[in-house]
Amino acid sequence: MNREMHIPTTGIDKGLTRSLLFIPFCILLTFICYAQDPWKALAQRPETLGLAGGKESYRTQSFNLVLIKESQTVAALQPLNDLAFDFTPGDRLDLRKADGLYQLGDINLRLRQVGSVEWKDYSSAKHRSKVQALPQAGKVLAAADLSSTLGNDVPIKIKRYWEQVDGKLILRFELTNNTEQGVEIGALGIPMIFNNILHERSLDEAHAKNVFFDPYIGMDAGYLQVARLSGKGEALLVLPYGKTPFEAYRPLLDDPTPRGITFEGFHEWTVHSKAYAEKEWKGVSQWNEPTSVILKPKQKLSYGLQFVLAADITQIEKALKTNHRPLAVGIPGYVLPQDVDGKLFLDYEEKIQSVKVFPEGALSLNREKGQKGNLQSYRIKGNKWGRATIKIHYADGNVQTIHYKVIRPETQVMDSIGHFLTTKQWFDRANDPFGRNPSVISYDYEEQKQVTQDRRAWVAGLSDEGGAGSWLEAIMKQLVQPNKEELQKLQAFAHETLWGNIQHSEGPQKYGVKKSVFYYEPDSMPAGTYDPNINYKVWSAWNKKGADDVGRSYNYPHVAAAHWVLYRLARYHQGLVDRESWQWYLDKAFNTSMAMVKQAPYYAQFGQMEGTIFLLILQDLKAEHMLVEAQELETAMKARADHWRTLNYPFGSEMPWDSTGQEEVYMWSDYFGYQDKAAVTLSAIMAYMPTMPHWAYNGNARRYWDFLYGGKIARVERQIHHYGSALNAIPVLKAYRDQPENLHLLRVGYGGLMGAIANITEDGFGPSAFHSYPSTLANDALSGDYGSGFFGYAINTSSYLVRHEDFGWLSFGGNIKEEKDWVVLKPTTAAKSKIFIASAKLWLSLDAGQFSEVAYNVNTKAIRIKLAAKNAFTPQAFLRLSQDSKVASYSLDKKLDIERGAYLIPLYSEETILTLTDNNNN
Repeated sequence: MNREMHIPTTGIDKGLTRSLLFIPFCILLTFICYAQDPWKALAQRPETLGLAGGKESYRTQSFNLVLIKESQTVAALQPLNDLAFDFTPGDRLDLRKADGLYQLGDINLRLRQVGSVEWKDYSSAKHRSKVQALPQAGKVLAAADLSSTLGNDVPIKIKRYWEQVDGKLILRFELTNNTEQGVEIGALGIPMIFNNILHERSLDEAHAKNVFFDPYIGMDAGYLQVARLSGKGEALLVLPYGKTPFEAYRPLLDDPTPRGITFEGFHEWTVHSKAYAEKEWKGVSQWNEPTSVILKPKQKLSYGLQFVLAADITQIEKALKTNHRPLAVGIPGYVLPQDVDGKLFLDYEEKIQSVKVFPEGALSLNREKGQKGNLQSYRIKGNKWGRATIKIHYADGNVQTIHYKVIRPETQVMDSIGHFLTTKQWFDRANDPFGRNPSVISYDYEEQKQVTQDRRAWVAGLSDEGGAGSWLEAIMKQLVQPNKEELQKLQAFAHETLWGNIQHSEGPQKYGVKKSVFYYEPDSMPAGTYDPNINYKVWSAWNKKGADDVGRSYNYPHVAAAHWVLYRLARYHQGLVDRESWQWYLDKAFNTSMAMVKQAPYYAQFGQMEGTIFLLILQDLKAEHMLVEAQELETAMKARADHWRTLNYPFGSEMPWDSTGQEEVYMWSDYFGYQDKAAVTLSAIMAYMPTMPHWAYNGNARRYWDFLYGGKIARVERQIHHYGSALNAIPVLKAYRDQPENLHLLRVGYGGLMGAIANITEDGFGPSAFHSYPSTLANDALSGDYGSGFFGYAINTSSYLVRHEDFGWLSFGGNIKEEKDWVVLKPTTAAKSKIFIASAKLWLSLDAGQFSEVAYNVNTKAIRIKLAAKNAFTPQAFLRLSQDSKVASYSLDKKLDIERGAYLIPLYSEETILTLTDNNNN
C-alpha cells in the first residue's frame, strides 16, 4: 500500500494563484508548478501525432468530427448545435502531441498466443507512426490499418473505422487473426478522452469549455455520460455498438498528462479485463467478472462504440430508450438498507430471460404482476451486508449488471457509528502534550489504532476536515439518534478540548479556530514526543505558529455545527445535555459564525463545506427572538451572497475548481431570493452528480484529490462518496421540494444522501471515501474527512412520498402500502423526523419526537400523522409545517400551542395521532 503522500504537480490557474498562496499546501503546489512545470515539459516532448499532416472534417447527423490525417484520431468532436464547443481536449493538442498521450480513437490490448503464459501489451498511442489509410465507401467516413502504430510483432491485424450508421457516429475496431495459432485477448480497452483538463482555466472558462464524464459499468447496458461543467446544453452519451460490454473502467495511469487538482486523469472503456485481474488487480473483487476471448486463426471480431446526444442531463434516460438501450431505475437508489422495500424498474424492448444475484442470496427479487409497455417492475430486498450485483440476460444476448450496496437498517448504522466513535476512536490519554484529551480522534482501520501522529498535522490535530472529521461525525450523529452515554463524553470534549483549545475561548482571537492542535516543533517538546519513523520534513508538518493560524475559514463550520447540535439537544429534549444551558451553546454557534467572517475573511468570500449550518443557526436565532444577533449574522451572510451574485460561477475556493462551495452558495442564494444564481449553482451540481444504476456513482459528487489530504492511499483518484456527495445533496433535495414534479432531482439527491453512509463498515467505522481504481475497490483506511459528509446526512436525512406517472407510488426513506384511499408511509430513516409529501408539496419536520407513520388520502388530501411514544428525554414533540399555499393549505384538527414556530405536542406512552386537513379541498 502506498503510504507516501503524492503532491500533485499540475499547473494552477494564474487567476487563482493569489488565493492559493494563503494556505501552506498550496504555497508548495504553486512553488512546484513554477519551479518544474510539468506542462511545459509535456509541451517539449517530440511531436509524433502528425499534426503537420493536417486535419480532415466529417459532418454527421449530430456532430462535426475532426480527425488528424496521419493518426486518424480525434482532433475535435463538436455538436452541430454548438460548433464552438468541443467535447474533446482538441485545444490541448499543442501540449498532447507526443508518444504515450492517448487520443479518442486509440486502442489498448494485452495479448498472448494460446498456450503461452506471458501477456504482452500493445497500444496505438505508445509509439506513434502514421497509420495506413483505407478506402472510404458507403457508411465509412475514415478507416485505417493500425499495424504500423501497434508494432511489428502484434499477432493480429486491427483496422479502425469511423462510420455513420443510421445517422449515428460509430467508432469501430475490426480484429483479425491472420496467424495459424489462436490468440487470447486478455484485455481490450478504448480510451475515453474528453476535455476534463482544467489547467490554467478560470472558472468561467472551465464551465464554458470543459466536461466531466461518469461511467455506468453495466456490461452491454453500460454507457459513459459526458456533461459540460455548466450543466447546460446537450450531454454526450457513449454507448456500445455491437457486442462491446462496459466490463471495467481502467485509469490510464501511463498517460503523461500531469494529474493533480486541475486534472483527474483519463480512463478507458475496458471490454475485456482478465489479464489485468490476473496481475495489477489480483485479489480485488471487480464490478463485473473479468473476461478474455480467444480469437481463432482467421477469425474476425468487431468492437465498437456509438456517440449520441441527449437534449440535456435530465434527458439521458430518454436518450437511452430512444437508442434502444436497456434502462434500469432503482428506487430509492442502489444503497439499500435491509429494512427497506426497494423497487427496480427495467425498461427494454427485449424479453428478460434470466435474473441472477451475486453473491447468491445477497438480494431478493420478486417480479410484480402487470407490465406497462416494456416496463417491468421488481420488489427488491437487501439480505446480506455488502456489495451485490444483479445480472440480467435479455433475449437478444445482451447482459446488464446493476450494482447495489446492502447496508444495515439506518438505526443500526447509527448505533454502530456512535459506539465505534466513542470507544475505539475515543482519545483520553492523560497529559497529552497537545491537549487533545478527551476527544474523538482520527483512526486507521487497517492498523486498528488511533492516529495520534501524522506528517499532515491536521490529521492528528483535530481540525481541518481531515482531523475534525471524526469528532464532527460523533456530534452530528447525536442530532440523528441521541445517546445519553455518548453525549456525556462528547460534552466533555466540547468543554475541555473544543472550547479553549481547538477554538480560542479568550483573548483577541476569541472564537477563532486553529488549523491544528497537533504540530511539529521538536525543539520545544520533550524528547520522544515524535515518532522517528514518520517523515516530518514535509510542508504539511506545521510548526506551532502554522498550526495556531485561525485564518482558514473552512475550519469554522465544523465548530459551529458542534455548538449548534448541543443547543438543539439542550433546547428540545430533557436531560441529554446538562453541562451548560441552551443559551450558552447557541451563543457559541452564533459567535463562531461571526468569527469566520471577521478572523478568516479571505476564504469566507467562498462557499464553505457545511456552510448550511450558518443558515440553520440564523433560523434558530430568529425562532428564539435573538433579533440583534440574527440581524448581524444575516447582514454578514448577505454580503457574501451579494458578492456571489456578481460572479457567473461563484464556486471558488482554496482550489482552482471545487465541488464543495456550491452547497452553501445555493442555500444562501435561495434564501435571499437570488433565484438566478441558485439555478446556475444547481445546474453545475447536476453536471458532476449523476444518477445511474451503480451505488458507487449514483449521486456521487465529483472529488478526486482529497485522498492526498485525508487518506492513507494518497493519490489523485475519483473518490466514491467522499463528503461532497451528501453536502451537495442538501441543495439538490431542497430544489426537489420546490419542484416535486422533477423526480430526477430526488433520485440524484437521495443517491448523494445515502452515499454518506454507504461506506460505513459493519462495526461502524467511517472512511474518508471508497477507492474507485480497480486495483483497490475498497474503503480507504483513514477516517479523514468523513465527518463533513455525515453532516450532510444528519441535517438532511428524510423520507419522501411520491406519485409517479409510470412507476406509481414510491417512497424514499420509508416503506409504503396502499389501504383503500390511503397511502401509508412508515419511515425507515434513523431520525424519522422529516417527511415530504410531494402531492401536497408539504414538508413535515420535527425538532423533537419521531414519526412512526404518515398517511395521505388520495381523495380528500387529508394527512394522518402518528407520532412515536414519549421517552425519558423526549416528553413532547415539536412539529413544523412548510407548505406551498398555492398547492394546499393544511391545518391541524386540534388546537395546539406554538413555540418558536412549531406546534408543541405532548407525547404519551402510546402513539399520538393527528390529522391535517387541506382547507383548499373543502
